[in-house]
Amino acid sequence: MFHVILYQPEIPPNTGNIIRLCANTGCRLHLIRPLGFTLEDKQLIRAGLDYHEFATLRVHDTLLECLESLPHPNPDGTTSHSTSPANNAGQVAGYSPKGEGADVSLRELIATRRVFALTTKGSQAFHQVQYQADDAFLFGPESRGLPAEVLAQFNPGQRVRLPMLPDNRSLNLSNTVAVAVFEAWRQCGFPGAKNQD
Repeated sequence: MFHVILYQPEIPPNTGNIIRLCANTGCRLHLIRPLGFTLEDKQLIRAGLDYHEFATLRVHDTLLECLESLPHPNPDGTTSHSTSPANNAGQVAGYSPKGEGADVSLRELIATRRVFALTTKGSQAFHQVQYQADDAFLFGPESRGLPAEVLAQFNPGQRVRLPMLPDNRSLNLSNTVAVAVFEAWRQCGFPGAKNQD
C-alpha cells in the first residue's frame, strides 16, 4: 500500500486520526522527530480509538532515515530497498542522518523513491498524478508546513497540492492525509478493500 510520512507533527489528535486512517486503508505511517507529543498522549490515543494495534507505525530520527527505509522502484516495476550510499550533492543542512550513510543526500533519496510532498505551494493538483503501490506522501507540521529547504529537494512534479478555494491558507492535516490517501487508493482500484464494487 502507501506510505504516509508526517514530518515533525505537532497536534496529537491529528496523528491519532491518521493512525486510524492508516489502519483502515493499509497505509504505513512514518513519524519524523521531533514530535509535539508522546505516543502515549491521551489525545492521540483517544483520536485513534482502538486502531493503534492495527496500524503499522515507525518513528524515525530524520527524514533521510525514513526515506532510506522506503522501497524504491526498479526498472522492471518491482520494488526493493536500497542500502548503497549516494553522493552528498544536494545535502540539506540539519537533515543529515546519524552514523552510517551520512553521505546520502536528501535529493538522491527523493529521486530514487516515489515520494510526493503535499504543500499549498505545489506545482500541480494532487489528482493529476498517476499513483501506484508503495508511493509515499510527505506532510509538514500543522503550524508551518514543510520547510522551504526540504521542498527545494523535490522536483516540481513531486510537489503537489489539494485544490482549495482562493484566499484560504490550508486544510487540516488529518483531512489532507485522508483526501490524498483515498484519491491514490481510488486510482489503484482500492486493492484489499472489503465490499469493493
